[in-house]
Amino acid sequence: MNRHPDYLLNEVDEPEDIKGMTLDELKRLANEMRQLVLERDAAIGGHVGPNLGVMELTLAYHYVFNSPHDKIIWDVSHQCYAHKMLTGRKLAFLDPDHYKDISGFTSPAESNHDFFEIGHTSTSISLAVGMAQARDLLNPDSKDNVVAVIGDGSLSGGLAFEGLNNAAKLKSNLIIVVNDNQMSIDENQGGLYQGLKELRETDGASPNNIFKFMGLDYRYVKDGNDLRAMIDAFKEIKDIDHPIVLHVNTLKGKGYEPAIKEKMTYHWRMPFDLKTGKDKHPFTGESYSDAILAELDRQIAAGEPVVAMNAAIPGAFNLKRFQAKHSDRYYDVGIAEQDCISSAVAMAVAGARPVVFQNATLLQRAYDQLVHDMALNDAPVVMIVRGGTIATESATHQGSFDISMISDLPNIEYLAPTNVEELLSMLKWAIKQTDQPVVIREPEKPLIHGEATQEDYSNIKYNIAHHGSEVAIMAVGDFWELGKKVCEELKRKINIDATLINPKSLTGIDPQVLHHLSENHDVVVTLEDGNLSGGFGETIDRYYGPTPMKVLNFGAPREFADNVPLEVLYEWYHLTPKQIVDDIEKVVHSL
Repeated sequence: MNRHPDYLLNEVDEPEDIKGMTLDELKRLANEMRQLVLERDAAIGGHVGPNLGVMELTLAYHYVFNSPHDKIIWDVSHQCYAHKMLTGRKLAFLDPDHYKDISGFTSPAESNHDFFEIGHTSTSISLAVGMAQARDLLNPDSKDNVVAVIGDGSLSGGLAFEGLNNAAKLKSNLIIVVNDNQMSIDENQGGLYQGLKELRETDGASPNNIFKFMGLDYRYVKDGNDLRAMIDAFKEIKDIDHPIVLHVNTLKGKGYEPAIKEKMTYHWRMPFDLKTGKDKHPFTGESYSDAILAELDRQIAAGEPVVAMNAAIPGAFNLKRFQAKHSDRYYDVGIAEQDCISSAVAMAVAGARPVVFQNATLLQRAYDQLVHDMALNDAPVVMIVRGGTIATESATHQGSFDISMISDLPNIEYLAPTNVEELLSMLKWAIKQTDQPVVIREPEKPLIHGEATQEDYSNIKYNIAHHGSEVAIMAVGDFWELGKKVCEELKRKINIDATLINPKSLTGIDPQVLHHLSENHDVVVTLEDGNLSGGFGETIDRYYGPTPMKVLNFGAPREFADNVPLEVLYEWYHLTPKQIVDDIEKVVHSL
């Protein structure tokens, strides 16, 4: 049900509908859209601060330009909510029953005003350069504008510099809007931001101008939340015949005081109470991240040269707590995953004990550094990976590819704990050993206690939690509890007392256990919370390939799932205990 039938937004179906509005009507529209962003994010979660800050910029763009003939590319695209409201998707903000009809990022499947699925940073300039080059090649007389909108935080990513460098070679229209709100996800990091600060303080007049240095034209807008100023700026540069940077100073979180005061918290927010700003479902109890940080405290107290490193996502690991205690041992490199890995490799080679905290979906941005720097140099970096799961998020934020990505590489041990005691045991060993890189997959499901059956992980020893026969269940990491349920269902339904195994590692195998399973087992089942292609199950497949052993692999197929509820994905992928047992039963009866 439309909660706001009196809103001016109800009259807007396409960008063309705002072109006849007065300035006062556009300002009213901006206020309405801010309120709708807050209501939707408070109800289901989402990006708050980025969207509140670009209302005027977005309205001005669609007022002046002619979308979709003129093309706008939003970096990360987590600030595209207003753009979606103006391009036929307003119902997903006006009606709570339709909140989940759309992605939180741009999506060509939703609208011809969106051109890419984008969820990672620093890509917009390169994408815009490519679109401009194709326009010039295929239609040299085209008057279409190509516009990239990139935040100051995203400028710290190396691809942004590569895009700027090549943008300067164009001899045609390209507009790069730098939305400078003085924030990344957390605070900006690095020398670039001193230069941006000087440009803001001098109204764009400072000679310390990286954009001009790279050969680009430049304009500055002091108040990017001034609708008139933004309209005038866009009118001035529309149809420009060469590349230009429009540097715009905006306020992240504008219109909602909690989002202004706590910019990191409100970058992306779980559902919250709109009046108080408090979480609707606050987390209580123990967390794996807190257990890891407590162990790092103990390691530092014991004299280990431990440092913590991350690339602009401290909130995902509660790293602000570590920074408060050990500011001299904390390194946030900004949105620069490649730099984070390479710097950690050098630290490890020089004798420090870097512990890198990385999100699975963002780690892929540093794949070359994993291969060429970390694995090839056999550097004893310790890495904690979160978000490595079959997930419900947008296709832009899939964390299910980490196992296949890392397990392909020589020299790296990828460990998957099933409980907090096992996690800490792995972490202690990883910090003290100096022979190889060690990655630990932090569990995502609620914390459970158990035991650590191994202290030295130089040679992986599978833990047989229950000895049975006929069928062996190998349940990795977060799927340990699923493995136990499958064993119970096998016993109940077809009276098979299955063996239950905790492999501990996603890369190393225990040949002795695998060999002896052949003596009284006909089927081995692998369960992994990730992509099957190149995953743990295929490692077991290869081992048993020359033998009569039947192997069944359960996990995610090779696809991008886009905003599908987890319980639905589990049904699709045959990851419920009943489905798994049904599949096992078919194989057992065929033997």
